[in-house]
Amino acid sequence: MRPVRREPSVLHLDLDAFYASVEQRDKPSLRGKPVVVGGLGQRGVVATASYEARVFGVRSAMPTHEARRRCPHAAFLIGRFGAYHAASRQVMQVLRNLSPLVEPLSLDEAFVDLRAATEAVDFSRRGLKLLITKLKDEVTASTAGLTASVGVGTSKFVAKVATELAKPDGWSIVEAGHELDLLRPLKVSVIPGVGPVTREKLHRIGIHTVADLQGCAFDELAQVIGKTHAQALVELAYARDDRAVEPDRETKSISVEDTFETDLVSRDELATILLREARQVAARLRAASLFAHTVSIKVRLHDFSTFTRSRTLLSATDRADVIGSVATSLLSAVDAGGGVRLLGVGVAGLTDVLQEDLFAADTPRAQAADDLTEGQSISEEVPRRPGWLPGMDVEHDQHGRGWVWGSGLGRVTVRFETRDTLPGPVRTFAIDDPALHPVEPT
Repeated sequence: MRPVRREPSVLHLDLDAFYASVEQRDKPSLRGKPVVVGGLGQRGVVATASYEARVFGVRSAMPTHEARRRCPHAAFLIGRFGAYHAASRQVMQVLRNLSPLVEPLSLDEAFVDLRAATEAVDFSRRGLKLLITKLKDEVTASTAGLTASVGVGTSKFVAKVATELAKPDGWSIVEAGHELDLLRPLKVSVIPGVGPVTREKLHRIGIHTVADLQGCAFDELAQVIGKTHAQALVELAYARDDRAVEPDRETKSISVEDTFETDLVSRDELATILLREARQVAARLRAASLFAHTVSIKVRLHDFSTFTRSRTLLSATDRADVIGSVATSLLSAVDAGGGVRLLGVGVAGLTDVLQEDLFAADTPRAQAADDLTEGQSISEEVPRRPGWLPGMDVEHDQHGRGWVWGSGLGRVTVRFETRDTLPGPVRTFAIDDPALHPVEPT
């Protein structure tokens, strides 16, 4: 059971707490303090939390109101995707200088094939350590201070696991022949494809770690999760992963579907399943830093007839509630009285360009834009912009560049500082002060 590659030549890099780290870099007063980036309203969710906030139990995908309860003294900020994209481009260029075979997974994560490196690579542990140290230094220099964790292994799976174990700001090399030593003690959920449902099924038959999975009879495993799924998990449990690094990787669509042992006829049950699938699709969109213009459902009826229905949104989204709402409305036009064998939710028309108000989930404009479909229009009563949101970049004619500290009761408070200054002063203005302007982050 040798690894697919005979040398650790797949590198995985992941920027540490990316969104929050960019905010701390650009806002000197927040360095070393808890920062939470995400939706700010009652229905908002955490996109990224700094390590200072994680100490208090704040995690990605957690409802913002729960994060505020756990860490009320944190800075809660909207996302500034112009700044994130700029930093991502700088990092990806550093990686492409190392090797032309770079496969970005999201703005802050990528695989690199070191076999194709532009300069000869010494695959000994000492040689790889020198390469990683140089790479991490270049990433920090090119991004004005961001840090990354790096893992190197004989496959994508092993390299990614190595990175996760090295976080934050660390590195790990898994040499050929040591993969199983790394994997055996880890929780089985470390394997891609073991989500909450599969994990619960595995726990029922006593599988909690990768070692447990390795020791399970295949027939027993196949009975619980299906033969195809079982085979895929076993391959990864033994570090057999021959996936190539694909530099032109482009996600066309994302979908989740469920096949039922008995046909379902209950509308409420089908709607509940669609909403659960919508959450899974939204999670995968967020993991890939993508947003979808089109939502579709796939329905297979009791007689095996299969069809799809789709709807295109005016504004791309990664919000589970929007995807779920559209999916359930599409289902309402389907005659499922005879029973449904398979049901799925998918998204397409993917983009990595995000509207400025994505994280302003509780503003009228954001809700309207995400919920509208083709053929509808935004009411003139909806404001043209979401307002002065915490974290957004601004400039004052007299005081210069800064960012919104907070707003309300007709006033907006700004801290005037940039990444190149010391922590700056805080001043408050009328919300309609003509000297204060929003600016695009750089």
